[in-house]
Amino acid sequence: MPQTTNEQHAGELPDPRPRKAGGGVVPVLAFAGITVAVMQTLLVPVIKDLPALLHTDPSDATWVMTATLLAGAVSTPIMGRLGDLNGKRKMLLASLAVMVIGSLICAFTDDLVIMIVGRALQGFAMGAIPLGIGIMRDELPREKLGSAMALMSSSIGVGGGLALPAAALVAQHSDWHTLFFGAAGLGVLSMALTVLFVPETTLRAPGRFDLVGALGLSLGLVCLLLPITKGSDWGWTSGSTLGLIATALVILVLWGLFELRSPAPLVDLRTTARREVLLTNLSSIMVGVAFYAVSLVLPQLLQLPASTGYGLGQSMVVAGLCVAPLGLTMMLVAPLYARLSARRGPKVSLMLGMLIIAIGYGAGQGLMSAPWQTVVIAVMLGAGIGLAYSSLPALIIGAVDPSETGAANGLNTLMRSIGTSVSSAVIGMVLANTSVRTGGVSLPSMEGFRISFLIATGAVLIGLVLAAFLPSQRDAMRPALLASSDDDAPAPVPGASRPVAGSGGFRGRVLDADGAPVARANVTLIDHRGRQAGLTVADADGRYTLTAPHGGAYVLAGSATGYAPCARPASYLGDGLPVDADLVLAVSAPERRTAVPS
Repeated sequence: MPQTTNEQHAGELPDPRPRKAGGGVVPVLAFAGITVAVMQTLLVPVIKDLPALLHTDPSDATWVMTATLLAGAVSTPIMGRLGDLNGKRKMLLASLAVMVIGSLICAFTDDLVIMIVGRALQGFAMGAIPLGIGIMRDELPREKLGSAMALMSSSIGVGGGLALPAAALVAQHSDWHTLFFGAAGLGVLSMALTVLFVPETTLRAPGRFDLVGALGLSLGLVCLLLPITKGSDWGWTSGSTLGLIATALVILVLWGLFELRSPAPLVDLRTTARREVLLTNLSSIMVGVAFYAVSLVLPQLLQLPASTGYGLGQSMVVAGLCVAPLGLTMMLVAPLYARLSARRGPKVSLMLGMLIIAIGYGAGQGLMSAPWQTVVIAVMLGAGIGLAYSSLPALIIGAVDPSETGAANGLNTLMRSIGTSVSSAVIGMVLANTSVRTGGVSLPSMEGFRISFLIATGAVLIGLVLAAFLPSQRDAMRPALLASSDDDAPAPVPGASRPVAGSGGFRGRVLDADGAPVARANVTLIDHRGRQAGLTVADADGRYTLTAPHGGAYVLAGSATGYAPCARPASYLGDGLPVDADLVLAVSAPERRTAVPS
């Protein structure tokens, strides 16, 4: 039987990782992630000066930071889904282009409203993080995927950590608008590198974009995150705060009901409700809380005047340099994560990371009296947060279908954004309520700093408990249960092997020559001795999952009524990582021949 090339079947879904991506893909995507993450902390060094710079009240100036967080939270699942449908590289370039436009808008204005619009466009680029992870999933060989995803996932913290000293240096020696020109330059450079080195993946999710679902989720998130981030200014019991929270709950419940009935939902809530996905997302919120706490506390502690008795009296630049090891350490632990996860699994690395975070915050209670001590705290927390962040995409990817990678990682990134928003609101409230007046000015107190560290410790311990209930597995990516519900699952076939969560083997789709799914096709796994090692039935979308009894060479055979049978060789390493393998069936006819995918 002759091989059928991808050119002959333009509509088929090839192996999501064709193992031909160039060596520049990982650093370019990581650079893109760092670039968009810089937007979150770009203005932190000048945050106290924003009311004067924008000629507005302090309460209104905070919208410049809030807009970025809100836009980032909204964009991540939407851009992830658009990437799954239309091409992840295309949507990555679109995200970076929006960021560049937002940066240029901010660079040329001192008007508050225009600045908020520009900052929202900057935040919208956060969708690049899940898109980059999805491209890595599609393009990289499995042996490189763990460390690459770890670096991309950690880029959120790396960008935030490295931006602090760089932005402080620029703000201290130049006009603050230079920060936005620099951000625009980074965006243009990232776009150019993406065009040159990142290929467009051919994997596409079926269906269409859920516009109603996107609007509903956006409105619900804005109504939820807005009172969380502004509750300290409005009052937690005010009508605006409580009314928006109640509105958000109503919208999100209605949105959830709509998504469950939608044939092509923005977020597959049945997949999201799966234990491993749900617990990973809840843990992500806690890690987000822990990450943002240190970014809020340490810079303020370092810059407070020594006359307070506890402030360290450092300049803006020195404060940024003391916090910079947070991002650097996160970047350096990515290779360590890959080795640890390969031996023990991402669950263990996630729990170890959160344990290190808890120890770091606990030690921080007594390490606040000298700048070098804040560096120690930053290194410890960077190591823990880096391990935790690196583990999250592996856990998510192992639980979803390859065509859902972008949307699933977008939702996970959203959970982290919710964590940072909650952290910003709660710790901001704590610092405001425990402030002390010195020289007629209210300043954060040491009591407030310590309570903030305790809150972060409590959050990460809750995350540690949640992670303990994740399924125990050593595989970094495991096959997903492909039926959307028990009612939708294909009927069992005598002797068929049912997909087992946490086990390795093969998964993919059964397609016809035009790329359309072949529903209810039989898929048989044959070992090197010609014996049947497994049998299953593809679901309504042509998806199948087969467990392999051990590593070795196999043959995957597909058959369905009205189609000529198809067979292809496949190898399983026995390492717990599922192998993606699609089968293409040709319609039975004298002029058509069976296709064997390469």
